[in-house]
Amino acid sequence: MTVAKRRLLWWAAGLLAIALPLVLGGSMIWHIGGAHGLDVDGFAALTDRPAHTIDVGDGWLHYGGDAGGHRYSRAGALTPANVAALAPAWRFHTGDVTRRADRMDVSAAQATPILAENALIFCTPFNEVIALHPGDGTERWRFDPGIDLNQAPPKFTCRGVTYWREPAPAAPTCASRIFMGTNDARLIAIDAATGRRCAAFGANGEVRIDPGIPLNWPGEFQITSPPVVLGDVLVVGSSVRDGPRRVAPAGSVRAFDSRTGAPRWTWDPIPRTPDNPALASWQGEHPPAEGHANAWPPLSVDERRGLIFVPTSSASPDHFGGLRPGDNRHANSVVALEAATGAVRWSFQAVHHDVWNYDLPAQPGLYSVWRSGRSHDVVAQVTKAGLVFVLHRDTGEPFLPVRERPVPQRGAEGEALSPTQPFPATPPLVPSTLAPDDAFGLTWLDRHACRRRIAGARADGLYTPPSEQGTVLYPSAVGGANWGGAAFDPRRNLLVVNMTSIADHMQLIPAADVAAVRAARGDYEGHEVWTQAGTPFGVTRERLVSVLGIPCSPLPWGVLAAVDLDSGRIVWRKPLGTQWPFPALGMPNVGGPIVTAGGLVFVGATVDAMFRAFDVATGAELWRAGLPAPGMATPMTYVWEGRQYVVIYAGGHSRAQTAVADEIVAFALPLGTGG
Repeated sequence: MTVAKRRLLWWAAGLLAIALPLVLGGSMIWHIGGAHGLDVDGFAALTDRPAHTIDVGDGWLHYGGDAGGHRYSRAGALTPANVAALAPAWRFHTGDVTRRADRMDVSAAQATPILAENALIFCTPFNEVIALHPGDGTERWRFDPGIDLNQAPPKFTCRGVTYWREPAPAAPTCASRIFMGTNDARLIAIDAATGRRCAAFGANGEVRIDPGIPLNWPGEFQITSPPVVLGDVLVVGSSVRDGPRRVAPAGSVRAFDSRTGAPRWTWDPIPRTPDNPALASWQGEHPPAEGHANAWPPLSVDERRGLIFVPTSSASPDHFGGLRPGDNRHANSVVALEAATGAVRWSFQAVHHDVWNYDLPAQPGLYSVWRSGRSHDVVAQVTKAGLVFVLHRDTGEPFLPVRERPVPQRGAEGEALSPTQPFPATPPLVPSTLAPDDAFGLTWLDRHACRRRIAGARADGLYTPPSEQGTVLYPSAVGGANWGGAAFDPRRNLLVVNMTSIADHMQLIPAADVAAVRAARGDYEGHEVWTQAGTPFGVTRERLVSVLGIPCSPLPWGVLAAVDLDSGRIVWRKPLGTQWPFPALGMPNVGGPIVTAGGLVFVGATVDAMFRAFDVATGAELWRAGLPAPGMATPMTYVWEGRQYVVIYAGGHSRAQTAVADEIVAFALPLGTGG
């Protein structure tokens, strides 16, 4: 099926879904208001809590607003009372649609601009860095590192850049710097004022990252998220392609001198030495041969504590762990590293012995939660499984209770599953159990086909192991939450997060049959065949969809939710995404929200190419605007010359099979209206 046909069917599904409740026997109404319903604890407004002292302002100096990823701004000119008047203020085209037209089909526009040196600075999927005038969007400078566009990465993307200013600069050149990681695994420093290379950093402004082993192809190892800086220590993670092999590139976190690019330290999440305390949880080959456990999402920084907070992924390969028995500590974990040395201060594992590709997909949030008249510093981590963990920042111990619960067993031959998994006090924000009677469909026949597909697979709920029979993975490996993460309103203790609620079907296949299965079924976006070389099994993984290409999982397929981090209570939860003129269906989404002091949540993310504003207290949608392509990036906001702007990169996402574009769009109230 062509991409065009898939898109047509997708949107046909959106238009028809609400129009056919009788055909579905009323099931859609049940799923919206019943067992998988949205009104878990009611759409109650919260009384404002005392505000905390946090390092945020009315600008946006870091990828996540501040170094701890609040995605919150004290800018308050936009409010529920006036947001309906928000309109485009300016637009900027990067030029990718014309200059790189032949590579747009493997690109994803995910960048969040920062406001630094009186300029909006962001990166394109192809690692061009562009600085714009904040008031009118005109270009100030542009830097192109010249990445190889003929390589074959999973996708070309760049989520953002990092700003650093030398405390006591010896010269005006490169006194302030922009750092960026690239699709071809370079770490680059450029002058924030001019966009020229900082020649004293590494070799002519760049450091090439050595993945440690030969790559299967040039794009197997990338850097897709911005680095972080604490003092003069520059720290960066990496993105390593899922699925091809057991012995894969290590997911090492690397630190460099922010002035010279000289190496400072390297931390490998997988223990390789006999004295490493984590080695006891790796009960296979010593030292472990596996790779990955990399930190591909953004990291967070606590300057006062001198800590870097790292969200790690699964160890290789993703869907068979029989050769790495044990919990595999530091994989799928939030890890607090000392910035000066790379030593582990503490670690909390959110998934034991991952065989579901349930990476920790988002920046850990460093928040202060108000409880009983006191402020408590926490780390909040959202997950692909739809869970929210809240930990004490000094120790990693749970701030909200976490219980180990039994999970489905009977894995494939040779597998070594964990008998339990950690579950936080906050219930899952999206469903995790999919029975045949839950199946969605536009017609009886369509729904019947989904029912049969679910009934023919293992579907025992969250953490059902991969199997040769076929397994329903729900939520899918996309999430739940993904790299867009969450936003935090410190006045209300309120965590706001968007999540997707669709399912995957995965099936283990004997290693000897992988080539034949790939030849017979194909290997393409939406139906992947992974070799998992070095293990007994390859795997196929595809979206669990009907013959029309529509998700078999019940509506809504996307939600926006708010959680009180004091109690873990879900305050409100709403479908996110719609197709005019019907009520909100909830659409698959990738990207994140932001919160403002004016009481608003802004989020794009959805495949319906809309940008929306919600009331942070109630979840009511207050405003929406169409975009040239889905805004599958986290927006940002700032005040410039007394006017508040909200900006989003509206470029689409080729792997989500959306339209693609190359626009940065800024919204503001009309001049003279006081915003």
